[in-house]
Amino acid sequence: MHHPGKAQFTTPAARGFADVDTWVFDLDNTLYPSDAAVWPKVDERITLYVMQLYGLDGISARALQKHFYHRYGTTLSALMVEAGVDPHDFLDFAHDIDHSSIKLDKSLGDAIERLPGRKLILTNGSRRHAETVAAKLGILDHFEDVFDIAAADFVPKPERTTYERFLEKHAVEPTRAALFEDIARNLAVPHDLGMATVLVVPRVTDPYREAFEQEAVREPHIDHITDDLAAFLAACVLPEAEAEREPVDRDRR
Repeated sequence: MHHPGKAQFTTPAARGFADVDTWVFDLDNTLYPSDAAVWPKVDERITLYVMQLYGLDGISARALQKHFYHRYGTTLSALMVEAGVDPHDFLDFAHDIDHSSIKLDKSLGDAIERLPGRKLILTNGSRRHAETVAAKLGILDHFEDVFDIAAADFVPKPERTTYERFLEKHAVEPTRAALFEDIARNLAVPHDLGMATVLVVPRVTDPYREAFEQEAVREPHIDHITDDLAAFLAACVLPEAEAEREPVDRDRR
């Protein structure tokens, strides 16, 4: 099992990275650590949206928000069904936050830049939010594109159709791709499709998130677990990925 403070854990039957040519990253709580305090701000905005929509006090709105989340997978999905909200309006409101707590992450940027092949972001959030966060981290220029919730026709992960739509749109061969994600259940379908899977967990418990969202679970659909994405990429992914390509590079010289 993974333990807090240990940089990484790999299952004995883990899929490796030697053949990977497409690197796919979730955004929130994956590309930035929980101490960046981005998600609590978004979560507060979602609660405020529910308050205003239904005329509720904060406690009641919070309870309804969590009910929606557990029943529909995302609050947005619930509000589209239950109240017919405009998803673009909701996303603009939810992501209207102060991003100043996000700091430039040079080690992460260096590691992602060195990954051989394509890099994509796959998020249940909006493109605007993803691009803003990635720019603050100093990694936006390393990514080819963002596949956001709108591109998924507002069907969120972990629905299979979302991953299939992503793979088709970007012509990704799943057996040559790796996905980095912070919620264990969101890795089940990608693993089934043939992707290498990496679960990114917080170093310490985040009180603003559900317990199941932070679990370093050891399940067959999770190949690797890490609590330090940059260190994992540098120490575990890049040596394998770059070694596989060295003979080709030598032949070209």
